[in-house]
Amino acid sequence: MNTIITIEPTLSMFLIVCPFLFLAGLVDAIGGGGGLISLPAYLIAGLPTHTAIATNKLSSTCGTTLATARFIKNGLVNFKLAVPSVIMAIIGSAIGAHISLIIPEKIMMHVLIVVLPIAAFFVLNKKLFHDNENDVITLDKRTYLTASIAAFVIGMYDGFYGPGTGTFLIIAFTVFAKLSIKTANAQAKVINLTTNITSLVIFFLNRQVLIPLGIAAALCNMLGGYLGAGMVMKSGAKIVRPSILLVLFLLLLKII
Repeated sequence: MNTIITIEPTLSMFLIVCPFLFLAGLVDAIGGGGGLISLPAYLIAGLPTHTAIATNKLSSTCGTTLATARFIKNGLVNFKLAVPSVIMAIIGSAIGAHISLIIPEKIMMHVLIVVLPIAAFFVLNKKLFHDNENDVITLDKRTYLTASIAAFVIGMYDGFYGPGTGTFLIIAFTVFAKLSIKTANAQAKVINLTTNITSLVIFFLNRQVLIPLGIAAALCNMLGGYLGAGMVMKSGAKIVRPSILLVLFLLLLKII
């Protein structure tokens, strides 16, 4: 079992994390994959693995809340489909967060070394799914089953680790439930928000969140997300891959 955190945030932590979290929000709004920047940023700043994951949940929850509210405001969220998905997401995320907490720090770092490039592959690979261009959701057994299974399995992954969760959900909804990317993204955001909140509560109860750093990072992440969402950037995707690869490279250097 991990120990309760006793570290204090330093100026260098803020100087490292905040710019990266702003970039993560910007990148996530443009093309997804912001979590592949935000979590490594905390690790590069020197936070223990459990604390990094927990604090990242605080900042990512704030950013996801804004995005989810925007989708709901524009009427893109189907609540009939969202309700069972949210229930399964809560269960899966709670299980994943508990598993994360009981894995020793050293083993957790080795797990992340394996999981990080896999998550990066899915986030950076644009050929895995295509837009069905149909915003109408057919609420049949297949759709409910797909949404529930995806919410549980990917929710468990999000509670355990996190980066790439939104993309995995979008892939599941577009490939198996045949939703358009826009509709899949809206449903994914509701589930992602649910898993973030669930795991964040568990990490809070276990006193793993570095609150001052998490709040500052959240503000930067929200600013980046707000600017990214409001920008019409056809060339925006050009900064996504280099940004993610840069942070992954820096994380690899730190691990070595």
